[in-house]
Amino acid sequence: MRVYALAAKIPRSKVATYGQLARLAGNPKAARAVGSLMKYNPDKKIIPCHRVVAQDGKLTGYSFGRGIATKRSVLIKEGVSFLGDRIDLSISGWRRGKKL
Repeated sequence: MRVYALAAKIPRSKVATYGQLARLAGNPKAARAVGSLMKYNPDKKIIPCHRVVAQDGKLTGYSFGRGIATKRSVLIKEGVSFLGDRIDLSISGWRRGKKL
């Protein structure tokens, strides 16, 4: 699936938004569908769904471990920059293809 292939390319210390992945996959209005796909990620070791966040950098839905707390912890370990409870997309946003 195209969205999973795109998500697999997000490097450590970077994040992409649901909307960004939807645009890159060819359907800019499918951000919620991207979220559903991330929820049912078939292989979290290959597809880093924890690196996909809301358009404003907010951490949303995560179905592994302790949910959002686990997502935040993993992203911090990977070197993602935060501003309060949101990711600093100007530093940690993945710039593949189109602007966040």
